[in-house]
Amino acid sequence: MNKSDGERIRSVLDTLNFKEVEDKKKADLLIYVACSVRQSAINRVYGQSAQWGKLRKAKKLKTILTGCLTSFDQEKIAKRFDLILDIKDLANWPSKIGNLFEIEKSDLKCNSYLAVPAHYESEFSAYVPIMNGCNNFCSYCVVPYTRGREISRPVKEIITEIKKLVSEGYKEIILVGQNVNSYDGGVGFPKLLKMVNAIKGDFWIRFVTSHPKDMSAELIKTIGQSKKVCEYLHIAVQSGNNVILKKMNRKYTINHYKELIEKLRTEIKNTRHRILKQAMISTDIIVGFPSETKKQFDDTAKLMNEIKFDLAYIARYSPRPGTAAEKLKDNVSPLEKQRREYVLTQILKQTALENNQAYLDQIVEVLVEGKTKNNHKYLGKTRTFKNVSFASRKNLIGQFAKIKITQVGSWGISGDLI
Repeated sequence: MNKSDGERIRSVLDTLNFKEVEDKKKADLLIYVACSVRQSAINRVYGQSAQWGKLRKAKKLKTILTGCLTSFDQEKIAKRFDLILDIKDLANWPSKIGNLFEIEKSDLKCNSYLAVPAHYESEFSAYVPIMNGCNNFCSYCVVPYTRGREISRPVKEIITEIKKLVSEGYKEIILVGQNVNSYDGGVGFPKLLKMVNAIKGDFWIRFVTSHPKDMSAELIKTIGQSKKVCEYLHIAVQSGNNVILKKMNRKYTINHYKELIEKLRTEIKNTRHRILKQAMISTDIIVGFPSETKKQFDDTAKLMNEIKFDLAYIARYSPRPGTAAEKLKDNVSPLEKQRREYVLTQILKQTALENNQAYLDQIVEVLVEGKTKNNHKYLGKTRTFKNVSFASRKNLIGQFAKIKITQVGSWGISGDLI
């Protein structure tokens, strides 16, 4: 979501005739798009802002902070930035930034910030926001307080943007939002997926992120039937223990989650048009949530061994001011959190490797994204979000390529161009 916001911020800066520079030291303006889900992300903002303090004092640099910000963070960090702007007020940024640089500029005529046109970073893969905000109020998360309640973008506006992107040759459309499967912009999310899938053109559809409680039978069936929807699903579980899930206010049980994954995998397996009948499942997990015992943590490790995730974003719990969990005693030591993270990472490393074995000698379609640091090989992703490297004499960036897989590892696979 922050990357998508960044692309819309770039378009606002375009209207002010700003030009992007590669070297931060040469910039007149730096804009930070913050994430408040983890305290560590906000800590990085503090660290970054301190680095540019001297340039600000010398009046050689202006800085703006936006994104997910609590009132607590805003008050604490305000002196380090020239402006703190609400991302939802993006359409009114031109005059505010104009005033900062003494440039006369009128605001954009948009009903919402999601309607602000994007300056896409990629020429073949595009983030398309379909909603903003969250109604779930997970006890560890500040998003409902920083982003507000859920607001869905009108379906007509979304389809118009995607049709334009496809006509311009975009190969990957990524629908984004804090909780995409609760989308309600005139139609529900399954209907929206069907409408996007019906757009003529050769492109893939991805979406992030999904909440388990909103993954309906209709949505699962739609995913299976929609040929352009990729076989990759990110569904955050957060914990493998029902007591901890209840304290997190996640509104589902582990049995429900396991049944959901089984239904998704079965739907993908039974769909005729899928070449590789395997769904890649990634997740989010928090270790060391307040009061999480070693036995409760063991339930999470057991779940990971059972589900066999391909990818997991594992975070050590850190309290966020303003959340319900902040009132709970953070009684798991930093060392124990580190140990638990390591245990889960080792399980993930093994299950990811096992899952990747299925790709050996298979021919897969890859969207080529770039080259390795040494420029010796190309890099891309499969429909199942697997990282693939291969050699080619032709420049294939932004194109689909057929690759026969010859080697696999835990975090990537490689092969030969067909």
